[in-house]
Amino acid sequence: MSRHILIIEAHPNGHDKHLCGALADSYAAGAAEAGFMPRRLDISQLDFPLLRSREAFENGTLPQSLIPAGEALQWAEHIVFVFPLWLGTMPALLKAFLEQLFRPGLAFQYQDGGAKELLGGCTARIIVTMGMPATVYRFWFGAHGINVLRRSILNFAGIRPVRQTYFGMVEQASKRRRARWLAQVEMLGRSGS
Repeated sequence: MSRHILIIEAHPNGHDKHLCGALADSYAAGAAEAGFMPRRLDISQLDFPLLRSREAFENGTLPQSLIPAGEALQWAEHIVFVFPLWLGTMPALLKAFLEQLFRPGLAFQYQDGGAKELLGGCTARIIVTMGMPATVYRFWFGAHGINVLRRSILNFAGIRPVRQTYFGMVEQASKRRRARWLAQVEMLGRSGS
């Protein structure tokens, strides 16, 4: 059982003292305990430029600072994204990171007027923390920002299924509730899902 799991911690303010960091730690611990091969990537520690043109997206090269991330993406059989909900969607840093990595040659390839998926066979889990109740985000707002990540970015590259886990009202959560969340995520890590 040597499933390759890439855990992408995407809180723009880094790992320290954030629920997202603790959730990523819990997932990694569960995955390692189960015999999987977890690899961590904290994108707050990466320095890379924004893409500013279609030409750069389609024909530019991956920035040197992101080559290890590109290799990790190719290595992964399962990807776990952990981030806070900002303005209804992923933080801009994660979007900029995905724009760099999910480009032609790495995530898909243009061919015959369409696109060929290059990450088929890979699965994903999206773990999102938020200030509002998770049920409100999911059912009232339709989880629109996460659906864009799931359908327009990950599925387009062949990553499926993509499962979601939401934790709402995080600022008001008691220590006991946070402990339950960490245990839940550790169980997800142990199952590799």
